[in-house]
Amino acid sequence: MRARRPSLIVAVAFAAAAACTGGAPAPPHRVEDQRLAMGSLLHLTAWTTDEPATRAVFAGIFAEFDRLEGLLSVWREGSDVQRINAAAGQRPVPVHEDTRRVLAAAQRLSETTDGTFDITFGALADIWRFDHDQDGGVPTADEIAARLPLVDYRRVRVDDGPGTAVVDRRGMRVHLGGIGKGFAVDRAVAMLRAAGLRDFLVQAGGDMYAGGANGEVAWRLGIQDPRGPGGESFAVLDLTDATFSTSGDYERFFEKDGVRYHHILDPRTGRPARGTRSVTVVTATATLAEGLSKGVFILGPERGLALVERLPDVDAVIVTEDNRVLVSSGLRQRL
Repeated sequence: MRARRPSLIVAVAFAAAAACTGGAPAPPHRVEDQRLAMGSLLHLTAWTTDEPATRAVFAGIFAEFDRLEGLLSVWREGSDVQRINAAAGQRPVPVHEDTRRVLAAAQRLSETTDGTFDITFGALADIWRFDHDQDGGVPTADEIAARLPLVDYRRVRVDDGPGTAVVDRRGMRVHLGGIGKGFAVDRAVAMLRAAGLRDFLVQAGGDMYAGGANGEVAWRLGIQDPRGPGGESFAVLDLTDATFSTSGDYERFFEKDGVRYHHILDPRTGRPARGTRSVTVVTATATLAEGLSKGVFILGPERGLALVERLPDVDAVIVTEDNRVLVSSGLRQRL
């Protein structure tokens, strides 16, 4: 059974267009485009008075997502990540500056989440299959136990001097699926702002950034009910100049013998994390939000919420496995 994507529902409020009078300049209008990128639907929206220039910026963003996927994907032949994994335990390999930035951000997130966010979970990826290779198989306890010693973010080393990265044990594998798309969203935001655009929405699957306003009103985003029919949202939030990222056990999963197995693996056990159905993080950057939503999910509802409350300018909505909703203090009056 495959999950419905994307994990967010965008409730869009349309602003009434002002009538043009005399020689007054045309008012901003809404421009949209979308493509498949990094395994998700990348949807771009902006309010602009120059549609051709805005569409050119969109084209540049689509190209940038493709370039970053070529560096960060485990599936792309010759990517930086593939080369790091091929050389594991042998030698450092030269990698692009952007790859080093993502690896460094991942290491900081691992420290912040007590290791629950860990990009070396890639060592488990070929015994748990949740992507296009999904086969519904559940690995044995022995198979999991054999891979757990290969999961340790502290064995990843990045050196900006020579521009290299390495994992220092054979068999270890880096997987940036929990942070790379957030990094790409942040790059898209920077490109839109550099082009002079201020009112826009970037959505890449469950990772989203809302800039400025949706015409004359704030962007209104919905949080999907993890067990609701048809991907309905159970809460909405008005958002301006912030990111919004959701991780859930309904995104990529299968069920076997009445048990749901999903893609958010706990690096401490080698199995899908339990105790949580979804985590939505609201903060300043998509890189932080995407990675933190995974780490908080794995920490579990109470410990995850306690971490969020300690972090500056970070908020979250957590749905527990028994369908309780926990909301951080900064969102209780806004949700």
